[in-house]
Amino acid sequence: MRYSLTLSLPLLIIATSTSCTQEQDELLARGTYLMEGILACGNCHTPKSADAVPIADMRFAGAFVIEEPGVKAYASNITMDDETGIGTWSDAEIIRGIRDGIRPDGTLIGPPMPSPFYRNISDNDMRAIVAYMRNVDPVSNIVPASEYGIPLPDAWGPPVGEVPDVSRDDPLAYSTYFTVALGHCTECHTPMVEGMHDFTRTNEGGRVFENIFDLGFTVISANVSPHPELGIGTWTDEEIKRAITQGISRDGREHLPAMAYPYYATITDEDLDAIIVYLRSLPPMPAD
Repeated sequence: MRYSLTLSLPLLIIATSTSCTQEQDELLARGTYLMEGILACGNCHTPKSADAVPIADMRFAGAFVIEEPGVKAYASNITMDDETGIGTWSDAEIIRGIRDGIRPDGTLIGPPMPSPFYRNISDNDMRAIVAYMRNVDPVSNIVPASEYGIPLPDAWGPPVGEVPDVSRDDPLAYSTYFTVALGHCTECHTPMVEGMHDFTRTNEGGRVFENIFDLGFTVISANVSPHPELGIGTWTDEEIKRAITQGISRDGREHLPAMAYPYYATITDEDLDAIIVYLRSLPPMPAD
């Protein structure tokens, strides 16, 4: 019996190691799908050239500027650089930074970081995001501190506890999770009043982004509610999907390169369908 146990111990270690490796691979695959797809973190955190192309050797190194009344915000360096990025942050600190909007030193991460939406990202998806971020190459890039002339809250809400996965068996719950929590689409498509979202007008559009990405043009977010005239209520599912993934409007116009079209082009057909479910569920805005 003792001889048999001695033989089985290495097999147990190998099996455990294989299981851990498989789990990490699955987390990284999920994190890659999210970060290079619906989350599209690089759309703000990766600097762009003058023709709106991401600068390859500056992935996630920050410096995108957004200016609104009372706000001059810089996208931070979220590479694994110890000095100018988040290389010294623990996994728990990264998760807290994303979901709670709190840095390790206790300071609040202000807008446009969509922590109020990210609060609902599941624990498993957060672990996948961290697995991806740990594989981001460090880039030394000092980013200025954001400046706020508007009052900010002490926190975006109570500390986030456990957040379970959202089942695809509930189509509306999953579509809301994918589009709002992960995609944070309402972050840009909902009007702001004194630095805060006016959720009585969710997805009504009209938010102004001046000189976005420092590309020399101004973008006004579209009404993506089902309003038949001012929104996308009469658009077909395929027209909506084309606009999301290719930046082409219903009439064939090319949209300006502000939305994360190259990222959204990687979203699976199943998850694009989920986005449609969410958009179709909204009330038309403006309300009559």
